[in-house]
Amino acid sequence: MNWIELRALNNLYSNGEVKINDTLTKSGEINYLINSLRILDRTHNNLFVLDGFTDIYEKDYLEKYNRYETFLSDNELLKPQLRFEESDIQILIGIKDDMDNGNLEPLREQIIKNEATVRIVSLMFFKNEKYLLGKDALINAVKSLLDIDELADDRDLQYKYVLECKAPNCIVLCENIDFLKRPTLARANNIELWYAGGKNVNKLDFSDTRGLPIYYSCDWDYDGLFIIYPLVKEKIPNIELLTPNGISKGIVETEHNSKWENIKDRNIEDLLTANQSDILKILIELNQWIIEESNDLVYMVRFEEPI
Repeated sequence: MNWIELRALNNLYSNGEVKINDTLTKSGEINYLINSLRILDRTHNNLFVLDGFTDIYEKDYLEKYNRYETFLSDNELLKPQLRFEESDIQILIGIKDDMDNGNLEPLREQIIKNEATVRIVSLMFFKNEKYLLGKDALINAVKSLLDIDELADDRDLQYKYVLECKAPNCIVLCENIDFLKRPTLARANNIELWYAGGKNVNKLDFSDTRGLPIYYSCDWDYDGLFIIYPLVKEKIPNIELLTPNGISKGIVETEHNSKWENIKDRNIEDLLTANQSDILKILIELNQWIIEESNDLVYMVRFEEPI
């Protein structure tokens, strides 16, 4: 859902009816409430509530609407034509929380120092380098929350982002930015974190591991294992894949786009340990994946270190 749909449902809760617009006509959520739950109905120009709407709204929608509305208002993001997706608002709330607790300060400093582009920041927070392109309101919201005046608008992707610690025992190259947003744990355990940006691995040609052991942390899905990890392994031959310990999730249930059916003739068995091969087979059989940030990073690293 986007903010227009969320606001319309709240107006229905408050006023009993709203005027129909193009967004509401095409809304899967609205049509579900009309056709499946039968707690909304429509005339030519209006939507109006039926019996049961109030109970469902208070149970499933009211709390999160109030949370989103308060967040947007408090951060001066609540504009008349706002069209943010619900997932966008959730990411922005996460950015705000991480800024407030100081977790994002090292990353923010590097964004400024490296003159990060919109595409880089998009990849960091929205896991898609093109997601923010053309979305000026969302770009401005991210800049505001990060307290950054400008982002570069070129397409340079040559910088990697590093979360340093005083005396690193190893390096972990992360597929996603999430672990770098939580610096305390990595630093307390002498783990230096790198983020290159998913598939954007060419910059690793110039990386110096300084003789430290280096590991790869990723989503255990088709893209992370069959596309990105082999590319990384070509750039840094001594890198080792960390064995996940997170809880697997269903690909269908989570609406995940990286699907095992794309494997076809690809084979990475020579890049995996026997235990990792067994985990991969189970994930494929159950059509599940493991999200990188669901893992215990410190435990993964300690498991890989020689005893």
